[in-house]
Amino acid sequence: MRIPVLLCACYVLAGCTPSSSPAKDPSSETGPPADTGVDAWQYDPALSLAENCWTDIDPVAAGFPEYETLGVVPGSCSGTRHQSIDNVERLVFIGDSITVGTPPSLEEEYFRSVVAAELRARFGEDLVVESCARFGARTDDYLPEQIPECFPEPDSRRTLVVGTMGGNDLFAAAEVVLDGGSELDGLAVLDRAIGYQRDAMHWFRDNPDMFPGGVDVVVGNVYEFTDTTGNLSACELAEVVGISGQVDSVVLATQLLNTAWAEIAVETQTDILFMNESFCGHGYGREDEDGPCYRGPDAELWFDPSCIHPAPLGHAAIARMFLDVIDSSVEAPARR
Repeated sequence: MRIPVLLCACYVLAGCTPSSSPAKDPSSETGPPADTGVDAWQYDPALSLAENCWTDIDPVAAGFPEYETLGVVPGSCSGTRHQSIDNVERLVFIGDSITVGTPPSLEEEYFRSVVAAELRARFGEDLVVESCARFGARTDDYLPEQIPECFPEPDSRRTLVVGTMGGNDLFAAAEVVLDGGSELDGLAVLDRAIGYQRDAMHWFRDNPDMFPGGVDVVVGNVYEFTDTTGNLSACELAEVVGISGQVDSVVLATQLLNTAWAEIAVETQTDILFMNESFCGHGYGREDEDGPCYRGPDAELWFDPSCIHPAPLGHAAIARMFLDVIDSSVEAPARR
């Protein structure tokens, strides 16, 4: 059983239920995302990402990837700027439960609902919005299931693909180690996930006949809820499902995946959110004053009681990040 599905089962009192069929995204009448501190700050290209964005935490101790050395072009503190995203006619969500959305957040609070409403306001009420995201999805669900389902044939509309994926792969690797496997066994799970992510992102670039009107892709990188402390027990429900204790490999695995996600974004000229970097300090280790992402005693929790899913503040932050990336892309250089 996939760990997030088990977490959901333990969270049944909140009404959490897996998504089992494709659905149109709700055209919710929600307002713009709340100000969570994840705004498109004025980005100074003469400064590094760390100098622009992460001066209140210790990104070196947190092990954030050195994105500039990977060839990433930042557009803001929210994410990269590899594409020129405009004139969107079709918005398609793919990915996992973060994209699907889970209680206790309300449907209109889910980041995909907020992003859909904002983009309809920008690109018109005729914007077609669909979702093939699934609860419990992993990267190996992209090409066998979600991509064929949402993109079965060529579509001439300018398409924007948005999603999150990788958290379930991360916890699958952790489960292998917690069940007695070696770190090499866990690493093999992550290596496969990286390959599946690369194949999926390349599919959008390698099949131009499927998108005669053009396609852009923006995905979140992978976050974790310990604020790079590795203390899984900081979230009470983690104890219930047996993923408790000090597990530093979860932090190292997150760093590995996010480095790979950035490399793939550069390869395919797609975009990523710096989601882990923005959430770090808003998780269940946020009160650890010795933690590299400690943001002070008033830092708000962006995760819900399931440990891994965003609370309303988290959904608002993710929505703002996606919109920042889209906004910063308007004057982006032509795709290489």
